[in-house]
Amino acid sequence: MDARNTIRGNVLLLGVDSVTNANLAALLEEHKRLTKFDRGAVMTVVYKDGLRRMRTGNEVMIVMESTTRRLLYHQRLAHQDKERKFDVPLDIFLANRNVAVCHGLLDPQIAVCSPAALPLFADNFDFLSRDDFLRGVLINEDILNSRIYVAKLGREEYAMRVNNWQSYHLVSLDVINRWLYPMVPDMVIGEFRQQYKHFRNNIYRHRNVRLSRSCELDGDLVLGEESEISDGAYLQRSVVGRGCRIGRNCRIVNSFLMDGAIVGDDTELSHCVLGQDVKVGNGCIISPGTVLGEGVQIPDQMVVPRSLLLQANEPPVDEWSTPAQKISDRAYTIPASQKDVSYSDEENDGLGQPALTQPIVIAPLPLRYSASLYETSDEESDGSSVSPAPNDENIFLSEVIETLEHGLSNRTDQEYLMLEINSSRYAYNMALHEVNYYVVKAILQIMLQQDGVGKNTVGTLRQLLTYFGKVFRHYIRDWDAMLNCLKAFEDMCLASETLRTRIVPLVHYLYEEDMIDEEVINEWYDSLEDRAFKSLLSKLVQWLQESGEEDE
Repeated sequence: MDARNTIRGNVLLLGVDSVTNANLAALLEEHKRLTKFDRGAVMTVVYKDGLRRMRTGNEVMIVMESTTRRLLYHQRLAHQDKERKFDVPLDIFLANRNVAVCHGLLDPQIAVCSPAALPLFADNFDFLSRDDFLRGVLINEDILNSRIYVAKLGREEYAMRVNNWQSYHLVSLDVINRWLYPMVPDMVIGEFRQQYKHFRNNIYRHRNVRLSRSCELDGDLVLGEESEISDGAYLQRSVVGRGCRIGRNCRIVNSFLMDGAIVGDDTELSHCVLGQDVKVGNGCIISPGTVLGEGVQIPDQMVVPRSLLLQANEPPVDEWSTPAQKISDRAYTIPASQKDVSYSDEENDGLGQPALTQPIVIAPLPLRYSASLYETSDEESDGSSVSPAPNDENIFLSEVIETLEHGLSNRTDQEYLMLEINSSRYAYNMALHEVNYYVVKAILQIMLQQDGVGKNTVGTLRQLLTYFGKVFRHYIRDWDAMLNCLKAFEDMCLASETLRTRIVPLVHYLYEEDMIDEEVINEWYDSLEDRAFKSLLSKLVQWLQESGEEDE
């Protein structure tokens, strides 16, 4: 491109594996303003706050000048190992007054380049990657008269790089959970009509799907065109491609099936990837972390250990230093040896990544989204007073309240409110049942701040849910989440007399609006230990039981 002189202005540079819904036009404008003050600014690299306690292989540690955001040092973190120390040149701290060290940032491979970046890259033959470019410019800033700056994406903006099975898994679940809105399955348009329909619990179904009556779809699912799910099958947090067939009584969790995959009866898949036209027989168990390549065929009643399987008529050439093992006539495996798992210094390219001559190690894909189940602690069960939440939970609650209040005052799109709440969830490592609980608690605290709430409590909640309804139904969407909701009401009643005296009409309103099921109310009522509080709800529960008998 530099030789052809086709690019003459500032340009956005994205990796082919970058996934983002960020406002890239804003990044471009910010870089243009920066070049007006510093004509030597050749690149603005974009980072995002990383995930706590999780490595995706795309994390970096940087040092920057905090006032100007000029990049001073850059080091990619290792995927497998957790570094205990870093070596940063002392000159960086001596030559700059304000220095910020940022650890664990995600690098989504997004940058804005000035026109001078192309000849710089072309003239330096040892620049083979963007990391080489960054390192080379930082070392020779004075000689090249070039500088690199840093931009961080906001909490509501999503960015990730899909370059291994773990990040593929995480991003797929984030798409299903609508973090990348508006890039969600139900926005896919083909043949001048919507291809996928969005159902409750984030289930996306193509308009042409065959489902048996006894199959169970447990949420966070995408079912492709002409896919077929048989009797007794259980699916959760998975993607089923076009033309796939799932046999009877199968259990598929956190797995991805490409087009044309066939799974036999009574087979279990967990944290697996099945390539195109893969066939798995009856009664098989595929261990977590297994990747079945295109055309692999697994015979009946086989337990497949964690491995990378290749479809081949003959064993693959021994280029991985480990012999290939024959699983069946249409499947050969490359076992992961201990040498492959922990890379030595000679096998590492210095950037925290395995050398290109090493095989890809498939690790078990992590279960990121925990089940929505609220369990009271011993302290909650023993005492009737509300104990203060741990610090992270207090901060998370305050951020949710701030997000909802800001959205209410500005009438922000609720999809963006959910993105901000989910971003806070990752920042403070909150489980899903905690998010459900604190979202309801935040709405109740906002309700208690409204004028006239004491005279018309139900009306105030109705008015709030007119706006927050989409947020409420997004989090309170199944049995366990409804219990989390009622638990939030219960705990708030201990701190607010207004809520305690109006708890019956409030719960009745949620029931009438189909936000809480009758069976959930009965289970919550049976678990209550406060007799006085339980007596307040007794007439409502009795009315629900009588109305249920009349309906029958």
